[in-house]
Amino acid sequence: MAHALRLARAAGRRQEVPVGCVAVRNGVALAGASNRVERGRSALLHAEMLVLAQAASRLGTWRLQEVTLYVTLEPCPMCAGAILLSRVPRLVYAADDPRKGAFRSAYDVLASPSGNHHPLVECGLEAKLAAALLQEFFQERRGRKPAAR
Repeated sequence: MAHALRLARAAGRRQEVPVGCVAVRNGVALAGASNRVERGRSALLHAEMLVLAQAASRLGTWRLQEVTLYVTLEPCPMCAGAILLSRVPRLVYAADDPRKGAFRSAYDVLASPSGNHHPLVECGLEAKLAAALLQEFFQERRGRKPAAR
């Protein structure tokens, strides 16, 4: 998660929503990315989508069956769908996303009886740090100074 948080900070410095994601297999980072939506002018360029593509390319398969994803923010429905379709067995995310989170906050993609893949989902790892990054980013965009920590 530390690597994902570094990627999220870098995204914030580029004026992207500070979300970072890292794919790990057998303790080795395969891929890492942060949001590129603004720079790439595409809603598809979420950190998770980029990492899934990088990891698939590196492994030579779209089935990421031995990969753990670490993400600083609960994935949205688009990313959740890609995670499920990629057969990722474990997802670890930091902060809940009450507006668009697809694993427990706003939606619950795992509740569908039609789903054939159900990854282990763990949340809360470094949640305070990830949430603070997001809060500071949006406060600065709205012209408010972040509260001192």
